[in-house]
Amino acid sequence: MAGGGTAGGAGGVDADALARRFDADRGHLRAVAYRMLGSLSEAEDAVQETWFKLSRTDVSGVANLTGWLTTVIGRVCLDMLRSRGSRREDPLDSFVPDPIVHIPGAGDPEHAAELTESVGLALLVVLETLAPAERLAFVLHDMFAVSFDEIAQIVDRTPAAARQMASRARRRVQDAAPGPGPDPRRQREIADAFLAASQGGDFEGLLAVLDPDAVLRADGGTLLSGVSRLIRGAEEITRQALFYATFRHAALPLVVNGQPAVLSVVDGKPGSLMVFTVVGDRIVQLHVLADPERIAALDIPEEALARAVHPA
Repeated sequence: MAGGGTAGGAGGVDADALARRFDADRGHLRAVAYRMLGSLSEAEDAVQETWFKLSRTDVSGVANLTGWLTTVIGRVCLDMLRSRGSRREDPLDSFVPDPIVHIPGAGDPEHAAELTESVGLALLVVLETLAPAERLAFVLHDMFAVSFDEIAQIVDRTPAAARQMASRARRRVQDAAPGPGPDPRRQREIADAFLAASQGGDFEGLLAVLDPDAVLRADGGTLLSGVSRLIRGAEEITRQALFYATFRHAALPLVVNGQPAVLSVVDGKPGSLMVFTVVGDRIVQLHVLADPERIAALDIPEEALARAVHPA
């Protein structure tokens, strides 16, 4: 739970009851923070900071506590984005946001629900290009139906200015983010076709499932910075895929942010994660997370890793 306590918490509200009420909103707050920050660890930090603010505030007169918490975590995330912008070193063209990983067949209803409501990595990459206040206006209004009057108070602007920020962000998102994909089963079929073609050295087969203007974004983090790159075009991606397929690592199918993905497994350990964004019948984006620190943080169970299959 968020925290314990005795009766007589902030503003005379029972502390245990307040903690239970906060925990009821924890999933919603984590979803807001993840879309704002693209980082699971930073999202948890933002949720915890929101709890601290709640525990120190008299909310006895707050009629809509969920709305109040949403605006508070919005402010927290806005401050974190502004701080990050002043110290960020990783190039955005090779940045891959933290993935939300689901292992098919794993019995985790809460996590499965979170995954169903999650946003694709491609959209999170676009959100990274927005100014902090624009990102907040877009996320809170378009994704969580927060009014522009409330957003204006967070960004210290007029409601009209907040509306304009959301509108600018929306245009950027519509111009850059890929459209909706086919049903999940069809997406998995196309991802599997890509993997089979790469493992079989089938150049034409790869070109058949890749959009001509497809983009591959690889993020190796600070430990494997040489891996980080942005590759454009189906032919160049195909050449890279055929090269890496020669290593013939075992592969574990996963679902990441609602999209098909595959985890390479090397000597029983997770190696890298590839996520497919499919529009129509073609792969339009590939996100490869190879950062050893973030891959280790995925915490894939050993029994799942043992199910990884080597290519025939």
